[in-house]
Amino acid sequence: MAKKPQATDVIGQWALVIGIVVAVLVGIGVSGNLTDTARMVLIVLGLVIGLLNVASKESAAFLLAAISLLLVSSLGKNTLGTIAVVGSILDAIMAVVVPATVIVALREVFEISKK
Repeated sequence: MAKKPQATDVIGQWALVIGIVVAVLVGIGVSGNLTDTARMVLIVLGLVIGLLNVASKESAAFLLAAISLLLVSSLGKNTLGTIAVVGSILDAIMAVVVPATVIVALREVFEISKK
């Protein structure tokens, strides 16, 4: 029998979807440098994603995927940054993923230190 998702699971899943969609939309809308307000909204969404979306057993997979995404976004911005929209989208994605990655990595460090 399938396990019923908890409220925090649903909030975390929606935060992830909303974070990525908002990042892409903000990146398209800005087509240049992100405003401070847009960056703060994306950072808050990233924090919510990190706090609610990733369970302990998923941490390693999340961190690997996040590091890959950050590396590709950073290098992609250097390579494709001449196209303003692409550079803005990659910037916005990094603004969402970095705080989520920091939260999950810190939580994992604390879990490891408990053992």
